[in-house]
Amino acid sequence: MPFSLLKYGLGAKRKQVLPPTPPLKDSYDIVVIGGGGHGLATAYYLAKRYGAQNVAVLEKGWLASGNTARNTTIIRSNYLTSGAIQFFKKSVELYQGLSNDLGYNIMFSPRGHLTLAHSDAAMRTSRWRAEQNKLNGVRSEVIGRKEVAELCPQLNMSEDIRYPVLGALYHADGATARHDAVAWGYAKRASEMGVEIHTQTEVVGMDLNGNKVDKIHTNRGTIKVGKVVQCVAGASLKVAEMAGIKLPIRALPLQACVSEPVKPLLDPIIVSGSLAVYISQSARGEFVMGGEIDPYPGATSRSSTEIKEEMMGPMLELFPFLANMKLLRQWGGIADVTDDYSPIMGLSPVDDYFLSAGWGTLGFKAIPAGGYAMADAVATGKTPDLIKTFSLERFSDMSLVGERAAAAVGH
Repeated sequence: MPFSLLKYGLGAKRKQVLPPTPPLKDSYDIVVIGGGGHGLATAYYLAKRYGAQNVAVLEKGWLASGNTARNTTIIRSNYLTSGAIQFFKKSVELYQGLSNDLGYNIMFSPRGHLTLAHSDAAMRTSRWRAEQNKLNGVRSEVIGRKEVAELCPQLNMSEDIRYPVLGALYHADGATARHDAVAWGYAKRASEMGVEIHTQTEVVGMDLNGNKVDKIHTNRGTIKVGKVVQCVAGASLKVAEMAGIKLPIRALPLQACVSEPVKPLLDPIIVSGSLAVYISQSARGEFVMGGEIDPYPGATSRSSTEIKEEMMGPMLELFPFLANMKLLRQWGGIADVTDDYSPIMGLSPVDDYFLSAGWGTLGFKAIPAGGYAMADAVATGKTPDLIKTFSLERFSDMSLVGERAAAAVGH
């Protein structure tokens, strides 16, 4: 056993990752509402790239206790529209160097990502996405049954099943990372640069002075604010309404589950949009499985037997060996979904109030690029080119982003 590990286990004095929550100041130049991945990344890049000092992150629960703690850790950039592809390409690039950037191991793991095709129509869509990806500098290609079997020998490639695999869209840069490590890495580095992180601090109201949020009321007191960034996922509608903003968003539960752990045997991430399921294996050996968002609106993160049953049927067809395994746990999150399955980012109708909302099933993979771009927007007061395609105005000028097919299941 390494001596350093023995010292750690016996309680050797260790430096605390984050300082204790400080008292709230009377005012802050920038307040970030939401202490999940996007809020923490925004605060970090504001401090690192723009030297912002008087910044506070407000989180109503514990650090990253919302969707950041409830996602399934998949990272990819194989989308369909140029704007989305470029944005997620930037995020993948930032993820690839994030452990070194933060000085914190986020357990980034390149895996490869297979979107299975079970019909001629699905194969045509795969070719379309592959060409769009290549045009935008993203590594994707359509592969046949033989190549799929070589990349994932555990997959049921029989032709005598309901939905035989005809081929797949292979995205070489697909990866995973440890979700809590991403959040804590950003939090640690941001706090070292002077950002205050306030957990158990819920925003309960806002005061507007003209067309600007002047004060934020929390369960710990009232704060005078300069600029406000909203990064609250499933609570997007509620918090935006406090600022007088109506968002074209629905809150829908999204569920996932994991099996008992076994030795590593599944390397790539496997997705079937047609069957509405996906699976990967974690570093701890658990099979992480999920499907589509729930078909009904709701604000509860409880899991349900119905969704589990819907997932397990097609999952067992793809991987029959799972029938011998036990389900370890199941959970849910709240996805804030727009009609075009794309986020709302940048400026809002309220002065100095910035939105990072509508992430739906895309939030985790977008954390680095989302924080990077939002920091630019806050610091300059302008929407960066990287996120112009995701502006709120697209819903009034009918320039919606057509990402539902590429975003729905491949979380």
